[in-house]
Amino acid sequence: MNNKAERLKQMKPVQPAGGHAYGDRLPPGQVVTERFPILHEGEVPEYDMSKWDFRIFGEVEKAAVFSFDELMKLPQTTVRCDIHCVTRWSKFDTEWRGVLFKDLLKELEVKPSARYVMVHADHDYETNVPLADLLGDDILLATHYNGAPLTPKHGYPMRLIVPHLYFWKSAKWIRGFEFMNEDRAGFWESNGFHLYGDAFREQRFSGEALDIPEDEWVHKDFD
Repeated sequence: MNNKAERLKQMKPVQPAGGHAYGDRLPPGQVVTERFPILHEGEVPEYDMSKWDFRIFGEVEKAAVFSFDELMKLPQTTVRCDIHCVTRWSKFDTEWRGVLFKDLLKELEVKPSARYVMVHADHDYETNVPLADLLGDDILLATHYNGAPLTPKHGYPMRLIVPHLYFWKSAKWIRGFEFMNEDRAGFWESNGFHLYGDAFREQRFSGEALDIPEDEWVHKDFD
């Protein structure tokens, strides 16, 4: 698992075709697909929703724990966005519904010192995102995709959607936000992937820029 970044680095790069047809909408090095590839590490978790909770901790005045039902009482928003995976696929016009991060933030007592967020998810997954990047109108704690509840393989009951960053930042099966005053690498960021992950700047890996061939995802499961 920890060798995935190194394995991808060693693959021969493939230049995707037809990217010019999408203008500035398609990040460099990406291939548009109508599939929804399913990529993740580890087993798909199963939940007893009566015991599911979502924790808020770190640089906050008061730690908090929400049940799923409590989160669902917050305003619900539908977002349509393009998504871009570090393994080279992009999918346009995906539709998600859930709670905007900034609407959840209104319910929290976050200290002014908080500048970063560590997203915690099952199983023991973490990914770091600057707090400022989570304040947009398309940053969502998503519970639905295309009008239906998320399937387990796509992150049921809740996943994060951060469309402007590579999709590993849009963690599945999220369980909490840790507010931080200093940045800290998450799981993939500690294993060779870029600390920030801007898709349009091709920030795939830490260190020098390296290409990923499009066939990394083609043979995966998909919807």
